[in-house]
Amino acid sequence: MKRRTLDVLFSVGGIALAGLLLVLGLVMTSNANFAKSYVKAQLGQQNITFKTADTLTAEEAKSACLVQFAGQPLTTGKQAECYANDFIGLHVKSVANGQTYADLGTPQSALTAKVKAATAANDPALPDLQKQLTAVTAQRETLFKDETLRGLLLTSFGFSVFGVKGGQVATVAYIVAALLALLSLAGFVHALKTSKNEAFAAVPQPAKVTADGMRPVTV
Repeated sequence: MKRRTLDVLFSVGGIALAGLLLVLGLVMTSNANFAKSYVKAQLGQQNITFKTADTLTAEEAKSACLVQFAGQPLTTGKQAECYANDFIGLHVKSVANGQTYADLGTPQSALTAKVKAATAANDPALPDLQKQLTAVTAQRETLFKDETLRGLLLTSFGFSVFGVKGGQVATVAYIVAALLALLSLAGFVHALKTSKNEAFAAVPQPAKVTADGMRPVTV
């Protein structure tokens, strides 16, 4: 195969691959921008604002991100992660001594049954049982709201991560596409400078032997 032909083939292939990578980069950039704008719009609708630095409790002030985002509106994935884990997560633990919404289901059901039985039997302990049931129900409702909001915020954070990763993939695609394009252009230049009749030698050609059986010596 002619050397010029081989240079042209490799260069054309490089340009084609660079074009594909460019398309990939554009698609990933579009996805990254969509994720970023979508997360910002959805979080902005919640109208959540971080507590100012001077109103943070001692426990809250131990969180570096709560201090960093103090007083700011919640509009980004990283802020959503911080608010979900370091603010809501902190306060959820204090609602029912670390118990979750699911954990309180059993005691709530048990108290409901006791209240029903005490009512039927006109038990004097009924007021106390009703008070306990009201407290557990209130705790469970608070946990349900907090855990639901926390889950939604973490979902938004996860969606934003996909956007960040998409942006990183786009950057890599652009860099590789640019390198391939430069190498392909260099290949075209080399092809133009190469003689049309020059063959591509994959391995060194064996030295010719003279009529007297001696190999010529190159000086």
